[in-house]
Amino acid sequence: MRKIGIVGAGQSGLQLAIGLRKAGHEVVLLSNQSAGQVREGRVTSSQCMFDTALGRERDLGINFWDSECPRIDDVDFTIVSPEHTRALTWAAPLDAPAMSVDQRVKVPRWLGEFSRLEGEVRIQSAGIPELERLAAECELVVVAAGKGDVAGLFERDAERSPFSQPMRALALTYVRGLEPRPDRAAICFNVIPGIGEYFVFPALTTSGPCEIMVFEGLVGGPMDCWSGVQSAAHHLEVSLDILRRFVPWEHARTRNVELTDPNGILAGRFAPTVRKPVARLPSGRPILGMADVVCLNDPITGQGSNNAAKCAAEYLRAILEAGDRAFDVEWMTATFESYWSYARFVTDWTNRMLLPPAPHVLALLSAGVTRPQVARWFANAFDDPRRYFPQFTDPAAAQRFIDDAA
Repeated sequence: MRKIGIVGAGQSGLQLAIGLRKAGHEVVLLSNQSAGQVREGRVTSSQCMFDTALGRERDLGINFWDSECPRIDDVDFTIVSPEHTRALTWAAPLDAPAMSVDQRVKVPRWLGEFSRLEGEVRIQSAGIPELERLAAECELVVVAAGKGDVAGLFERDAERSPFSQPMRALALTYVRGLEPRPDRAAICFNVIPGIGEYFVFPALTTSGPCEIMVFEGLVGGPMDCWSGVQSAAHHLEVSLDILRRFVPWEHARTRNVELTDPNGILAGRFAPTVRKPVARLPSGRPILGMADVVCLNDPITGQGSNNAAKCAAEYLRAILEAGDRAFDVEWMTATFESYWSYARFVTDWTNRMLLPPAPHVLALLSAGVTRPQVARWFANAFDDPRRYFPQFTDPAAAQRFIDDAA
């Protein structure tokens, strides 16, 4: 049995901590909030998870919400015209349902499960002194959350980070009372060229089923309008005004909406960034970053929690297979690179989605209208974005794919 410290009690940190405890390792988990504080706090993400990532939770027996969380069965895709009508639209079924469980529901339950497994939880902010103490008592420290001095320990990887500034102004709005889609429940994804993106999907929150509205506005554009919002009611008002102006068919579903709770809102922006996975504390001890700490993607493709689950699963595998090997810098680097062999495709695809689509990408998306195979490919590759390649990067491969689908 080895002693491992984990900083951060989110999707990746808790999933890894529970997996290690179930394997018999001693685990110390640092969280800056208690279960009650998380439950009563503000939403932190939109966390739509697809089947492979959900499978990582099933593997550990921590999929506690399968019977109560709304299923997401389809992807409904629309490109909006300059006149704010549907220039093209199609829908395709997911091979297996996706789900979204509010972190305010998931994290407290997982913290309870970790404690039941006799893991040690320390409620404290993790600055440099706390990391030094943790590294002194543990064989390995994995950082799954961090701001300020801690985040600054991990150097930005310029070769893997093409953007140095935020590409979108982001906002979330958790609501209930949204008129359901007439067919099966779906992620409704709307691309508004030159303005941004809007998508909405069912989820489970602290008060039961809801819908999560996600706004991605181009920086400086008309959807970059959250800085003056002063209240939850005003946030909802701004959300509905965006829908009225740019996606009226989505606005038509909002006649009876209300916020799930005053904390069901979020707004902000960040630059997508890949960081080098190993940092050194002032003492010289190395620590390993994971998930968003070292591979932070824009939420435009909904991959954040999926990446976190897959990163946690890969780190768990590497730790369990390490045996008695030292968790040195070489091991840490190899562990991240093993995860990066998958995550690099997610990052590439996500970054491409932040830019105006190349002609061959637009051709792929347009082909979904008349070629159901193309639409189904695009919808289901959200589960494993490696499937978008080479079509997203190679015009010839894209055309062959479209022709074959005919």
